[in-house]
Amino acid sequence: MKATKLFKEFFVSEKAGGLILLGCTIISLILANSKLSAQYSGLWQTQLSGHSLEHWIDEGLMTVFFLLIGLELEREIYLGELSKIKDALFPIFGAIGGMLIPAGIYLLFNYGSETQSGAGIPMATDIAFALGILSLLGKRVPTSLKVFLTALAVIDDLGAILVIAFFYTKALLWTNLLIGLGIFVLLLVFNKLKIKNLIPYLLGGVSMWYFFSQSGVHATITGVLLAFAIPFYNGNEKSPSYILQHILHKPVAFFILPVFALANTAIGFNSPVGDLFAQSSNLGIVFGLIVGKPLGIFLFAFIAVTLGLSSLPDDLNWKSIAGIGFLGGIGFTMSIFITLLAFDDATLMNNAKLAILISSLVAGVLGYIILKFTLKNETDEKY
Repeated sequence: MKATKLFKEFFVSEKAGGLILLGCTIISLILANSKLSAQYSGLWQTQLSGHSLEHWIDEGLMTVFFLLIGLELEREIYLGELSKIKDALFPIFGAIGGMLIPAGIYLLFNYGSETQSGAGIPMATDIAFALGILSLLGKRVPTSLKVFLTALAVIDDLGAILVIAFFYTKALLWTNLLIGLGIFVLLLVFNKLKIKNLIPYLLGGVSMWYFFSQSGVHATITGVLLAFAIPFYNGNEKSPSYILQHILHKPVAFFILPVFALANTAIGFNSPVGDLFAQSSNLGIVFGLIVGKPLGIFLFAFIAVTLGLSSLPDDLNWKSIAGIGFLGGIGFTMSIFITLLAFDDATLMNNAKLAILISSLVAGVLGYIILKFTLKNETDEKY
C-alpha cells in the first residue's frame, strides 16, 4: 500500500504531537492539584472580548484543528485509503462500529437519565495519541496498519463532527445559519471558478465561523466545511489543499492540541476513585472506551470482510486489528471536547474528563501490549 508524502508528514507530526500532548496533560494535572491550582484554573477563565480564554481555544483554535481533519479526510477520499470503495469500507465499517457500540454501552448505563446526553463522549478517537503510541513500536509497524488507524480515526472524527452538529445544537438562529451557509456556497463557487489563492477562502472561512458561532451550531463545524471548499484538484504539491495542510500540520500538532490539553485537563482530584466510578456517566465512558471501542471496531471490520464488502490487507491479521481497536479507545481530545458540549454541571464535567483520561490510558496500554507481541511474532516468523 503506497503511502504518499503528505500522509507520511501527517503521521510524523501527529505521532510527535501525541508525545507533546501527553507531556502537557501531565503538567496540567500537576498544576491543577498543586498550591497554584486556583491561579492555573483562573488563567483559562481570563476574559478576552467577552469570552474566556478557554472559550477561544475550544471554539477558535479547535476550528483550525477541524480544518486539518477535513483536509486529511479530503485527501483520503481522493487519493488515500478511501479512494477505492472496497478499500474504504474496511476502515469505514470499523469506524462505524467504533462509534455505535460505545454509544450503545454508554446508554445502557445512562438511558433516561440527565446524563444520557454524554453518549457521544466514548465515540471519539484521538488521532495524535493513537498514532503517538503506534509510533513507539517503530519499524515493525506495517504502513497499511498506520494507514488503517489514520483512516479509522479521521472517519471517526467526521462522525464526531456530525454528532456535534445534530445532537449538540441546542437552539438555532436561522438568519445567521443561512448567512454562514451562503458564504460556504460562495466558497464552493470560488472553487468551481478555479480560484487558487488561499486568501479569499480563509477570509470567507473567518466570516463563516462568525455567523455559525452566532447561529447556535458549534462553530468548529466551519473547519470541515472550509476544508471541502478549498480546491484539491489533483492533490499535488501546488494544490491549495496540499499547501494549507502542509502549513497546518506543525501548528496543530505542536501548539493547538497542546494548548487545548492544558486548558481542558486542569482537573482536581477531589473525589475518591470509588466515588468516581459510582457515577453512571463515568461507567458509561470507561466501558464505552475500553470495551466498546475495540469490540465495535473489530466486530464491524470483521463483518465487512466476512460479507465480502472489503478485504483484510495482506500484511495484516486480526490480532493487529484488535490492537488497533484498543488504540481507538484513546478518546482524549475529541472525548473531552464533546464533554464540554454534553454537560453543564462543573463537577459532572470534571469527573467525566478524569474518566476519559483513565480510560484512554488503559486502552492505550492494552493496545500497545497487544501490538507489541503481535507485530513481534509476525517479525520473528520472517527470520
